[in-house]
Amino acid sequence: MKKHIIYSLVAFFFAGTIIAQQTPAPKQTQAYSIEGATAHLGNGEVIENSLIMFNDGKITFVGSANSKIARQGTVINAKGTVINAKGKHVYPGFIAVNASLGLSEVDAVRATRDFDETGSMLPHIRSLIAYNAESKVVESMRPNGVLVAEITPRGGTISGTASVMQLDAWNWEDAAIKADHGIHINWPGSFTSGRWWLGEDPSLKPDKNYPKNVQSIKDYFTNAKRYLAGNKKEVNLAYEATKGLFNGSQKLYLHVSGSREITDAVNTAKSLGINNLVIVHGNDAEKVADLLVKNNIPVVVDRAHRIPNNEDDDYDLPFRNAKILMDAGITVAIGMEGQMERMNTRNLPFYAGTYAAYGVDKEKAVQMITGNAAKALGVEDITGTLETGKDATLFISEGDALDMRTNIVIQAFIQGRKISLESHQTTLWKRYDKKINGK
Repeated sequence: MKKHIIYSLVAFFFAGTIIAQQTPAPKQTQAYSIEGATAHLGNGEVIENSLIMFNDGKITFVGSANSKIARQGTVINAKGTVINAKGKHVYPGFIAVNASLGLSEVDAVRATRDFDETGSMLPHIRSLIAYNAESKVVESMRPNGVLVAEITPRGGTISGTASVMQLDAWNWEDAAIKADHGIHINWPGSFTSGRWWLGEDPSLKPDKNYPKNVQSIKDYFTNAKRYLAGNKKEVNLAYEATKGLFNGSQKLYLHVSGSREITDAVNTAKSLGINNLVIVHGNDAEKVADLLVKNNIPVVVDRAHRIPNNEDDDYDLPFRNAKILMDAGITVAIGMEGQMERMNTRNLPFYAGTYAAYGVDKEKAVQMITGNAAKALGVEDITGTLETGKDATLFISEGDALDMRTNIVIQAFIQGRKISLESHQTTLWKRYDKKINGK
């Protein structure tokens, strides 16, 4: 009887989720022209009094509203829609890297969590097919301008394969921008600490198992490479999933911190013939910046709102490390993994704003969550910047989108489709605003 009640409650929960979900926008059928806004292109450039055109889901023109093509009146066909955005700002859709949106709905309800699988070496586990496009958490991203995300599995040594998704879709097939673009691996640490809750010494000390743990990773990929080059009499799905790492069509995302560990991870991967690398977390990456620049390896830093990783670090290093890495010539994006990551992902633009407050140029801060994020995910030819030929995934804000006081998104488009900015949160806000203020 008790199990029946639990199953009924879970079914009711999912039914409520589906009913409350906003219907995805239909395919773009008319041309749009956004005129007069300050355009933040996502590559560090800004155009005042801009003109942005898009049709059939693609951007067809980006430039000044005073340009010759604008004056000639040839920028939009007779059936198009003109949006007067004078005094407002337009941005590419913000991109959340290393997120787990759509893989968990309520952390306290096990039945809604699907971001981790049993096992350690799981390159064949695909986050793509577990993605819930009707998640209430996903829809709450859009009102802040977060329109694209990398959906990443968690856990194990090799967590699995991630995919890049747009956040307004009927299902995972519709949502996918780039399927199975990369594999995420959790690199071991060279230090360990005792379990304080069991009375063990909590101080850091060298982990004698570190070389063994590194060797196990190297052995796994060596075996995978040998399998792929062999006769394949028996199919090994896990090894098959690593093929893209060796031919360069997939990226390897190394979740690693510490200068020794980063160096070991990069050198190990390169010795295996895996060259398309991205560092995730990357604490102490500034100490090995030359290695990362030499190999053109981006770094996906954590959110700034955290304490320093080491006792002798400057107290504000987590807030300044993005600028330090950028000044060294490294491409930097912002990752979302961490405490309450799924709900905090909607605050992505404000994390970029925090880095801007600690030395990163404002437009470079925008670039961290647009153009740089797209490069880290290998989708820079599709999205991430306002450029002709790319997806028309963008939004209009009343003001500075990196400032929570002025990030007021009034219109948003994904692949040219004008999407709804309503969510269960905006619905509740309007409901209780009427009650409290009598509106």
